[in-house]
Amino acid sequence: MTDVRPNDGSIARAAELFKILSSPSRLTILTLLAKSPSTVSHLVAMTGQSQPLVSQHLRTLRVAKVVTVDRVGREATYSIADTHVTHVVEDAISHVLEDTP
Repeated sequence: MTDVRPNDGSIARAAELFKILSSPSRLTILTLLAKSPSTVSHLVAMTGQSQPLVSQHLRTLRVAKVVTVDRVGREATYSIADTHVTHVVEDAISHVLEDTP
């Protein structure tokens, strides 16, 4: 485990990241983006969520620097900014599946 110094703010920043990851909708979007970069319309089709809701979640993830966006004209393609986060998500999902009969 990384050397953590309680007063350097790293624990508070990690807690903020976990708050962002606490949304099932955002976790779904991240698992899809971990497979391949996607447009908003593709994510809408894959998640069944409305376009405004997907866009709102992507904005939250972008502000937190979890995803990046590349724009070509009016089309925006989102991708994972750092695979560390996808590993955390994958590990959490694997953990809960261990208890599934």
